[in-house]
Formats: sequence, structure tokens, C-alpha cells
Amino acid sequence: MKPELTQKQNRILVYLKEKIKREGACPSLRVAAADLGISHAAVARILKVLEDKTYIKRQGRYGRTVHLLDRTGDMDISHRQKQVPIIGRVTAGLPMYAQQEWNGSVLVDRTLFPGQNLFALKVQGDSMKDAGILDRDLAICEPRQYARNNEIVVALIHHEEATVKRFFLHEDRIELRPENPEFNIQYYEFEAILIQGRVMGIIRPPHGTETG
Repeated sequence: MKPELTQKQNRILVYLKEKIKREGACPSLRVAAADLGISHAAVARILKVLEDKTYIKRQGRYGRTVHLLDRTGDMDISHRQKQVPIIGRVTAGLPMYAQQEWNGSVLVDRTLFPGQNLFALKVQGDSMKDAGILDRDLAICEPRQYARNNEIVVALIHHEEATVKRFFLHEDRIELRPENPEFNIQYYEFEAILIQGRVMGIIRPPHGTETG
């Protein structure tokens, strides 16, 4: 159990939560003091108490970056989450036209999916099922224009069709390998393939729900 907060300490904690949720960052001491109608020193003192009681964690003694902690002392899930846009659909099977449009977004844990400009693609088909990628999963990807052997990538074929496959580079061609024995390995000339990203992981929507 965490130590209980006084009314003033709880007021500042609620203020921080609302400010971080709305603006994505902790306010400066000056802004917090003005918003709350108390002194600079009082804000600093209460922040120190909130940190000692494990309600928040600051980066550095005077760091402005503040992480909200849950009751176990881990970073609060609401602060760990970030939105990733869902860009069209991608086929794990027969390639499908790569749509350049957003179909909503999905919340992911930034500690599991670090990095900037991530995107999500909705998988269709089961050619990657043995890699744990199923029909209607969301593949969370980091944008990349290159691939290493054995990575699972989003590949654009002939500038118009996208697919998720395991990548292998040969001396004379590119191999896109499915993870399902019912599907054939695909080979392409170098100029036919553009790597769009690396698949970092999968988000599986609850059964019977649509994400986009």
C-alpha cells in the first residue's frame, strides 16, 4: 500500500494527471504554480513528496519529465500508451493493393513498441500463421527502407501491392517467404521490391471486433 496523500498533495497529483493527459508533458514549476495559485517552492516541495511516496518518478533531480506510477510502483499504463495510425490493409497471402490512407489508430504500450513514426497494418490471410501472425491481426511496424535476412517485413511489390513476409536476400533476387506450408515462396527481381517497414510485433483485436 502506498502512503496516503494529504488534500493538497492529491490536488497536485490530479492536476499533473490531467495536464499530462491533455498536453502529453508535465508543466514547468512556473506554470504549475500559476495554475494552482501556490508558490514555486510549494510545487517543488510537493513533487518531492509525491516522488518519495512513489506516486511519480522524475528524470533527474530537477527533470521536468514526470512519469506517473501505478499502485505497484510501475509506470502508469495511461502514460505508457501512444497512438499508432492504422494505414490501410496489408495481405499475408496474396498481395493486396497498398492503400495510402489511415483507418483509425490503435493504442500501444510505448515500452513494448519504442520508436517514432510507427504504423500499423491490418493483416489479411493466414500465410504467416506459423509465425503467430493471423488474419485480422494488426502488425505494428517501424518504418524502414532496408531489411536483414530472416526479418519479417512489409514489402511493397511493383510499387502497388503490399505483403507481410519473411525477407531473404540472395545474390540474384529477393525471397519473400511465407510461414505456412500451404503457400509458395515468392521470388522477385531487386527492382520489384521496396521495403516499407519491419514488423515489431502484433496486436490481436478481441474476437468479433473491428479496429478500423
